[in-house]
Amino acid sequence: MDTTQQTLLPTYDHRRGTGPTLVFLHYWGGSARTWHLVVDRLAGRDVLTVDFRGWSRSSALPGPYTLSQLADDTLTVLADAGVTDYVLVGHSMGGKVAQLVAATRPAGLRGMVLVGSGPAKPAEQVTPEYQEALSHAYDSAESVAGARDHVLTATELPASVKAQIVTDSRTVTDAARTEWPLHGIAQDITEHTRMVSVPALVVAGEHDQVEPVGVLRDNLVPYLSHPDFVVVPHTGHLIPLEAPADLVDVITAFAPATRPSPRPDDGLRP
Repeated sequence: MDTTQQTLLPTYDHRRGTGPTLVFLHYWGGSARTWHLVVDRLAGRDVLTVDFRGWSRSSALPGPYTLSQLADDTLTVLADAGVTDYVLVGHSMGGKVAQLVAATRPAGLRGMVLVGSGPAKPAEQVTPEYQEALSHAYDSAESVAGARDHVLTATELPASVKAQIVTDSRTVTDAARTEWPLHGIAQDITEHTRMVSVPALVVAGEHDQVEPVGVLRDNLVPYLSHPDFVVVPHTGHLIPLEAPADLVDVITAFAPATRPSPRPDDGLRP
């Protein structure tokens, strides 16, 4: 797997394989390694994971940390990696970023999978009071653990994964940490989402408290031109960590691998 770090470019990992490339965009509080349990089950696939600006290995990058900046960064990373045939897989905040990327109708984009995604139209629960409270969810390791165990998940996770969630949620600049709850989560992007022309699969967690099934069905699906909708049973918001095998199944059904292109001399050797 190739790892790239440039001064003004978010850090990303690109593992070569069969396409289309699956481009994974993480949630608010996550990192590229949020997807490791998924990527590990995608042997042979071409995959790219990124640490958003301000988060994890990209925490030294300057702002702004807006959704539009993260979308621009994603397009820049794709160009840097030479990815020209791909499917976006965005989780939560990353799903909202994916919608903005797809709205530009970039060449090479085949579709997108929106996993517990931030909806195009903010939910009614996103009030100023809710936003202020949410902005403090990752203030300390203790507050992260509380959010993880009582809000973000509906299943018991291994100790190593629980520790990873705390570390990732705390490895972030203050401005990036507060940008989503104070601004991004309340941003109405319906006009952008309506511009998406590729097929989209919306994946909901049965017991997701952050982006409930009903919110995704009412505030996201209607704004997509070619949507499919699936509910992963028993899981909460952290579907990539709670139900990676189920998520791999729905991703690969939506975006199956293509056969590698034959070499010019294939079949011509004696």
